[in-house]
Amino acid sequence: QVQLLESGGGLVQAGGSLRLSCAASGTIFTANVMGWYRRAPGKQRELVAAMFSGGDTNYAGSVKGRFTISRDNAKNTVSLQMNSLKSEDTAVYYCYAEFLGANYWGQGTQVTVSS
Repeated sequence: QVQLLESGGGLVQAGGSLRLSCAASGTIFTANVMGWYRRAPGKQRELVAAMFSGGDTNYAGSVKGRFTISRDNAKNTVSLQMNSLKSEDTAVYYCYAEFLGANYWGQGTQVTVSS
């Protein structure tokens, strides 16, 4: 059974930085896609950033230029460097991975940006 373990998150002032990390375990396969979603209070879950095993990336327009996703295919890990954080980035962030057509999710980590 694939499990995703997240780390990072926390409380930061507006303009600050945080780094989220996620490691997948329980599989010998390389994830086709790994990335991050978030759910802000009262809003639907949205894609933040994703990275395919070949290196292509996809970012939400609201985070382009501020967030950077990276991954290590060999270790099945993915990270999200978040800079210039804004209060609207406050949300629970979920790690996501797709292995052989099946989707897996982390439990979520809270990111709170104070203004």
